[in-house]
Amino acid sequence: MNAGSAKTPKLGVQDATKIYHTASGDLLALDRCSLDVHANEIVSIVGPSGCGKTTLLWSMSGLHRLTSGTIRLDGKEITGPHSDIGIVFQEANLLPWRNLDANIHFPFEIKGEKPDRAWIAHLVNRVGLDGFGGKFPRELSGGMQQRAAIVRALALKPSVLLMDEPFGALDSFTREEMNRLVEEIWLDTKTTIVFITHSIEEAIFLSDRVVVLSSRPGRVAKEYRVPFPRPRSLEIMATKEVFDLTNTIKMDIVGERVRPKARERGTAEIVRIRP
Repeated sequence: MNAGSAKTPKLGVQDATKIYHTASGDLLALDRCSLDVHANEIVSIVGPSGCGKTTLLWSMSGLHRLTSGTIRLDGKEITGPHSDIGIVFQEANLLPWRNLDANIHFPFEIKGEKPDRAWIAHLVNRVGLDGFGGKFPRELSGGMQQRAAIVRALALKPSVLLMDEPFGALDSFTREEMNRLVEEIWLDTKTTIVFITHSIEEAIFLSDRVVVLSSRPGRVAKEYRVPFPRPRSLEIMATKEVFDLTNTIKMDIVGERVRPKARERGTAEIVRIRP
């Protein structure tokens, strides 16, 4: 590999701008948003509700066209859905009339390709779904459905996996379990992952870097490298360093909305942020 190619990001977002044309007028969702995601990284994107996180992720997948700017995969512009990019949505989106095995094989049917059954069996085992291949979505818990969605996305062996708040609807214990599963899969595969979340703790647990978007229109406001070793144990996540990083990022997202209220009460120097 030459020096030039070594510096090429896996995903490169340059001046991404997205305007939605609505009945009530134009809505600027993203404004000259730029960031790089390097090979084998997990990068989480956080920010206020409505800041354009999902718009950015869908643009990375090729499902949304930008108004202006470019997104490149290995230096080549993404102009539509790409076989090297897998995506896991907020909901598992399993077809209710197909069992788990048939749902996982569905993308191969659409593409007219033969599935790698050994790889799929490995993934199914890895996520703890052995023996459930004949079950229908209604017979699976929410966590099990999301596990199936992850297998379906990874079955095509993408080099990039995009995850759009995939665990937001799960209870806290299942969510923590799924976070550890994603970390374990990443340790096995080193697949490049871009993860959208509202949870700063989740972002820190999973990521090499956390990117903070500003309020709409979304721009990259700050970026934080997460220096903690993997796997990230409960002991690591309970340290003061993790606590301080969590609150620093939290202040970036909500601090500017809280400080003016504190000033009105005459408490400009004391700002309490609840997790």
